[in-house]
Amino acid sequence: MEKEISQQTGEKLMLILMFTLIISAMSGLMFNIVLPEISEEFNLSISQVSWFSSAYALIYAIGTVTYGKLSDRFKLKNLLTFGLILFAVGSLVGLVSQTFWLALVGRCLQAVGAAVVPATAMLIPVRYFAPERRGSALGMAAVGLAIGSALGPVISALIVGVAHWRWLFCIPLLILFTLPFYRKYLQNEEQSVPGKFDWIGGGLLAVTVSLLLLGVTNGTGWFLIVGLLTLVFFIARIRSVSEPFIQPKLFGNKDYTLVLTLAFLINGIGFSLYFVSPLLLSDVQQLSSSWIGFAMVPAAVASAILGRKGGKLADLKGNSYLFILASGLLLICFGLLSTFTGSSPLFIAMFLIFGNVGQSFMLISMSNSISRTLPKEQVGVGMGLFSMLNFIAGGMATGVYSRVVDMGARGHWNPFNPNGVIYSNIFVVLAGLHLVILLFYLIQFGRAKRKSIQLEG
Repeated sequence: MEKEISQQTGEKLMLILMFTLIISAMSGLMFNIVLPEISEEFNLSISQVSWFSSAYALIYAIGTVTYGKLSDRFKLKNLLTFGLILFAVGSLVGLVSQTFWLALVGRCLQAVGAAVVPATAMLIPVRYFAPERRGSALGMAAVGLAIGSALGPVISALIVGVAHWRWLFCIPLLILFTLPFYRKYLQNEEQSVPGKFDWIGGGLLAVTVSLLLLGVTNGTGWFLIVGLLTLVFFIARIRSVSEPFIQPKLFGNKDYTLVLTLAFLINGIGFSLYFVSPLLLSDVQQLSSSWIGFAMVPAAVASAILGRKGGKLADLKGNSYLFILASGLLLICFGLLSTFTGSSPLFIAMFLIFGNVGQSFMLISMSNSISRTLPKEQVGVGMGLFSMLNFIAGGMATGVYSRVVDMGARGHWNPFNPNGVIYSNIFVVLAGLHLVILLFYLIQFGRAKRKSIQLEG
């Protein structure tokens, strides 16, 4: 009976979470299509205005693991209340801003608050659904992300068509409507007895991530060196205190660390769909910001329609099946984008369908796989760390992609596309990287499967 009540509560929470994810995804992506417009208004390069995305991803990443850690000790509804209110405050700051830097401050405040959303999206399926039904719950979360991705460009295009791009900061205020429902359905959640929170360890992790991201995006060696040095201090810290920010034994879990590494690489590659594609449509297809939004809608709609199906496939046929299917879709997308870079925007929109659905399936597969590798006492920080690395990958990828685009093409790397467009080169490299990851996964999975069969025999 208790299990049935928990499941019913979980289903209600997932519906609320879907709406939350819709707003969060819209806020995270809708600024991507106006980066050229922001760049022109403030006379800044694409690399500089890309901080609208990379700074958001950086703070989002650090905040996600922090909220995940705190959720092991405090009620999730209280963390949500704090996070969503701060998200709204950041939106108001961005809305009234008159300079790029104040708008960036608003964006950063948004990220600090919004970081509670991915932590919640990971924890509700784990806490309220049995492992055999968790894929479907994660599929619902993927649907919310996909719908947000679909609506984001459309709403963004409509807003910038009639008003200034700063009005995009209004959309996140809608997320406040979810607070009463979270307060209601999370009220019976058990609260752990708070212990000491390792703020020093958390601070060292934040500094490490920030410096490494700055080093990669700016190409500054000193940032990388100091970041690596701070990482050493962080490792020493978590090994020397009784209640560290992250338990060292978490990294002794080989299955967890393997999936974590793969997820980092895959999300960095997949972020090209949301960052490089709008630049491609603006630079090569010469589309305005509003039309870029509409061109990206079909892919997001397809992800929304098929997201739940991906979750059910994970439950029925396993995460490996979904991983291989997702990889195939992504390879098709990158191959087509690289080969037909200069084709009609209609074809680009069709190619992106394969990529968005593939990335949606990949997120479900990775999330479901990693949730099964964690013991109960490490779920909060473990899933938070997983989300953090995903967003770090996105932030680093944003910086790398923007610098590569600014550099321009030096020859053509796809023999089927002799035009030498930089976007063609980017996508052919990403296709090759994804193929290597897929081959590694197949070898690793085959080895693990053979070992399992031998043990059973």
